[in-house]
Amino acid sequence: MHDAGQIEAVVFDVGRVIVQWDLRHLFAKLIDDPAELDWFCDHVVTERWHFQHDAGRPLSDMVPERQALFPQYADHLHAYATRFVETVPGRVEGTADLIERLAAQNIPLYGITNFGAEFWDQFLPTEPVLENMRDIVVSGVERVAKPDPRIFRLAEKRFGHPAEAMLFIDDNPANVESAAALGWHTHLFTDAATLQTDLAARGLL
Repeated sequence: MHDAGQIEAVVFDVGRVIVQWDLRHLFAKLIDDPAELDWFCDHVVTERWHFQHDAGRPLSDMVPERQALFPQYADHLHAYATRFVETVPGRVEGTADLIERLAAQNIPLYGITNFGAEFWDQFLPTEPVLENMRDIVVSGVERVAKPDPRIFRLAEKRFGHPAEAMLFIDDNPANVESAAALGWHTHLFTDAATLQTDLAARGLL
């Protein structure tokens, strides 16, 4: 356990920490039958399949390949490619306020997100709180995704702070464990109230 006073920068995950994310939120608009919606999200546009885009695979490869497998859902897969921002129903309550409070104290803020490059371009203009981030490492741009240790090493170089001087906040235990193994301070996100308590305990709020 490092001294709280050593933390120079705070690094946020985006999906399910700053904003909500749910593929079903889009497809519930397109599929009325609950059983069919379940099947679609379990077999057609799954989080596991979507992760290929986070890892750098272009939509121009992924979507036509999937449309050939599931021709009856060709239009739904087109919607996946063009209406991704509709999978983000809103903010996670409270996190944006914490970001604004940290920024007001001039604490350097950054992001590391598993996000497809093309979807990031669609999403980024919709979320102004991310303007508080000095830099954001996006997995789809770098073609390396959490929990791969390489994305954290890249972030250290990009952000200009050593691992032991940064607090990394993520909702995924595997990502948190990977960062901790490299010497980062970590917080496994469950809700903003718990995060606020931790930030205060570390002397950051």
